[in-house]
Amino acid sequence: MLESINIFSPIAVYLQIENEIRFAIARGDLKADDQLPAVQRLAKQLDINFNTVAKAYRDLEVMGLIYTRRGMGCFIQKNVTNICKERCTNEIIGRLHEVTQEAVASGLNKKSIRDALSVCFDTDSPVYGEAPKKVLALAKTKTK
Repeated sequence: MLESINIFSPIAVYLQIENEIRFAIARGDLKADDQLPAVQRLAKQLDINFNTVAKAYRDLEVMGLIYTRRGMGCFIQKNVTNICKERCTNEIIGRLHEVTQEAVASGLNKKSIRDALSVCFDTDSPVYGEAPKKVLALAKTKTK
């Protein structure tokens, strides 16, 4: 968890941290009362400012997904797996809808969109990493 944080991504680092934790909860990798890495330790591990990690943790606490025990750290809240699954699914389906509609609006046909999705599924790459060459090559192929 948190290995795919990319400081060069256009997605803010604190959002990447939040998302990685939310996704881990949704997958069941993080369960109730599991402890998150300490803010200072995670900041050092990722080579980022500790305020970035602290902001992500505060946001997750406001979302009701984690809780803080003074002097002990941050922990996963009870009964949040299904909430995370539902929220993540809704957000991702919404983004897929937007991207699909943008693709159609730009002139891509259904077959091109399906082919692109197929290549993306078959590509093993980190969530916030650069798109692999195989995926970027799709932009150079004939789209109509």
